[in-house]
Amino acid sequence: MSARQLLLLRHAKSSHDDPELADHERPLAPRGKRAAAAMGRYMHGHELNPALVLCSSAVRARKTLDAVMDGLDASPEVRIESELYEASPRGLLEHLRGIDEEVPSAMLVGHNPAIERLALDLASGGPDLADLASKYPTGALAVLAFDGTWGDLDPDGARLVAFVKPRDLDR
Repeated sequence: MSARQLLLLRHAKSSHDDPELADHERPLAPRGKRAAAAMGRYMHGHELNPALVLCSSAVRARKTLDAVMDGLDASPEVRIESELYEASPRGLLEHLRGIDEEVPSAMLVGHNPAIERLALDLASGGPDLADLASKYPTGALAVLAFDGTWGDLDPDGARLVAFVKPRDLDR
């Protein structure tokens, strides 16, 4: 069995300009739009092309995905799932375990604290682990690899290949 790839993307910086908007409806801030587009270019340049994307239904998550996708070569299957909006790390893991075994790579676009906690729970090591543990800013991407099936994905069952923050891409 070849290694599978899991990309965990926290939505980019959202706007708090309109206090009337419900949290679920908040759009991206201009900085968030730029960061998401830069992450899409990074993913393209590093051949990170997920076959499947699971994305929270929140506006900021969907707009992050739109901006990232503009930079990719791939046309993955995209599933917008309302359950991902307030999911716990365990809930996110259960979604990942339900991925079809034919899928070699997947990306989850979600929210903190769950996405950060999930990345820390899954990563058993990697050069960027201390960086991941210190802060998972908006727009950041954790790239994990693991052997085995999606259904068998467990805590400490993946290796952190890279952790990329938007500010890393500004240089």
